[in-house]
Amino acid sequence: MNETDHYQHLILTEYTFERHFDESVAMEWMQEHWSKAFVFCGLYAALVFGGQHFMRDRQKLDLRKPMILWSLSLAIFSIVGAVRTGLYMLYILQSYGFKQSVCDRSFYNGPISKFWAYAFVLSKAPELGDTAFIVLRKQRLIFLHWYHHITVLLYSWYSYKDQVAGGGWFMCMNYAVHALMYSYYATRAAGYRVPRPCAMLITTAQIAQMAMGLTVVGLVYRWMQDGDCPSFLDNIVWASLMYLSYLVLFSMFFYQTYVKGLKGKGPKEE
Repeated sequence: MNETDHYQHLILTEYTFERHFDESVAMEWMQEHWSKAFVFCGLYAALVFGGQHFMRDRQKLDLRKPMILWSLSLAIFSIVGAVRTGLYMLYILQSYGFKQSVCDRSFYNGPISKFWAYAFVLSKAPELGDTAFIVLRKQRLIFLHWYHHITVLLYSWYSYKDQVAGGGWFMCMNYAVHALMYSYYATRAAGYRVPRPCAMLITTAQIAQMAMGLTVVGLVYRWMQDGDCPSFLDNIVWASLMYLSYLVLFSMFFYQTYVKGLKGKGPKEE
């Protein structure tokens, strides 16, 4: 085994649970049940806005300890997911180049990444629980927060069932940004003061993620015309609208929070 092969072997070394994960079963389940995401989103909206009404005349709850556990668990999950999918992305980039990293669908069934791709889309359902802390603690619920949660869940499940190109970049970026964001939340919930530039950095990373998402979607569309990037026009349209709306909303949030001098609340989403 030469040095290059040895390096690739180290990158692609799987844990036992990753190796035994059956992506075909996961794919079959998602193709049959992806529309349940609409049910989750409907229940989410009802509980969120119904919960706000319920809490209107009640005292806010002190949920510091549950918030620490919640944010810390999601931070650890996101960090591990970012490392594992990042390693596979690094392997694709080094072995086949940038174009293949965009068009390659092996993120859905390749070593290392297949488990974390499925974990990624499933995680968008429990992440809806973020909003419960805002509602029960009677904090300000901005449109960006709940709009983002709903649309990410719907698009993730919708795209996973078709294994569209570009998914590797979407997952890697989201895992990485969530690793930063939930670590920030856990630190704040534990009572530690986080410097304002850290919050600005996370929001900047979110904006960069949306810009890169739009770029990847555009490249998928361009290369799809040559038959190199397997995707569907409707998926590209929805992805473009989604990422464009996120780019505008996160940019507006950054401007309102950090440029106009309003009191910063930290990153709200993504």
